[in-house]
Amino acid sequence: MVGATLAARSSQKAVKQTRRHGRGMDYALLLTVLGLLFFGMMMVYSATFDWSYQVYQDSFRIASRQFLWVGLGLVVMVVVAFIPYDWWQGRAVPVMGVALLLLILVLLVGDDTFGARRSFFNGSIQPGELMKPAMVIYVAAWLVSKGEDIRHVTYGLIPFAVLIGVIAGLVILQPDVSTAILLVMIALAMFFFAGADIFQLAAGGVIGGITFLVLINQLPHARQRLDEYLAAWEDPLNMGYHVQQSLIALGSGGLFGTGLGQGQQKLGYLPAPHTDSIFAIVGEETGFLGCMVVIGLFAFLTYRGIRIALHAPDAFAALLAGGVTCWLTFQALVNLGVITGLLPFTGVALPFVSAGGSAMLTSLAGVGLLLSVSRGKRARSKELRGQKRADLDRRWWNGGTRLPRAGRGSGTAR
Repeated sequence: MVGATLAARSSQKAVKQTRRHGRGMDYALLLTVLGLLFFGMMMVYSATFDWSYQVYQDSFRIASRQFLWVGLGLVVMVVVAFIPYDWWQGRAVPVMGVALLLLILVLLVGDDTFGARRSFFNGSIQPGELMKPAMVIYVAAWLVSKGEDIRHVTYGLIPFAVLIGVIAGLVILQPDVSTAILLVMIALAMFFFAGADIFQLAAGGVIGGITFLVLINQLPHARQRLDEYLAAWEDPLNMGYHVQQSLIALGSGGLFGTGLGQGQQKLGYLPAPHTDSIFAIVGEETGFLGCMVVIGLFAFLTYRGIRIALHAPDAFAALLAGGVTCWLTFQALVNLGVITGLLPFTGVALPFVSAGGSAMLTSLAGVGLLLSVSRGKRARSKELRGQKRADLDRRWWNGGTRLPRAGRGSGTAR
């Protein structure tokens, strides 16, 4: 109960500060993301200038595409940031409907690349990436509409499991197991924040884990990666080629790196140096210090995201901010874990740093949602007086929810 008292006092203090000084956009978060974008554009150019010159006789050709996506993503971020966050609550159903439709269409008419159908327009648009913000918005609205009912199996866990199962199943059919696992992790975190019963959540996690293991055994490429990962723990010489080259790049950088543009692993040794493996190039050319700068920026982004969620004006805003923060943090952790050999190899990009069109757009859209919540502006009411602030405190001792129950407003996902 001491934790609950402290949380209540902290919330009351935050309310008084908000009334006195007003709410505003989180510029610390914005500057952090801009720092990651600058670092990413610099490393993408360094990773591609030689390849681009050999193919197009223009060292800037490949990197320019990424710069264009960054520019478009910044426009999306600004637009989303100035849309009142609760506007999305009433449009959660159509947003999810469009995302599900795209997941179905990509299986039917998407680009067939190496036996997988994950994208449209030669890889520029990936519905799996678009599903991330769509799922965060929908799940936040759905959980708020259920309130305390999510603690009941028939109203909470079962329909939640069916919903996430359908989404993950469509992504696995592409096949894209890594994105499916990431989506499930984000959804489970949001379900926990909303006050789900911890034992039900644990049981659901176990069942989901077993299901994924069964599916991995049915997919040859996924099974091969898992076998390589397990074999590497017995003998490092059995480590997969991609991970070997990533570790060589990281080890070659030393403390200060070989210098921008001076890395050798990008010259045909390291697969996908500008996308999934960009952190290995960071380590080779900027060294341990450069890696720590990138990790530090992501850590600070996570801190700002959690802070925004804890100071959110209502339950939907808190879940929305918490979901986006988990999405960006989990994705960064998975990418870093793969590059350092701590996790089985997956094709998950490093947010804001790796090259990629739809991944950049959706990640910056997610930042826009965080900035919108930090502004605290609502479409339905400009005055928030009398409303309780969201509280993500973990009340293990009394079984209470970790968010206050919100009213079932019209237009909310059911």
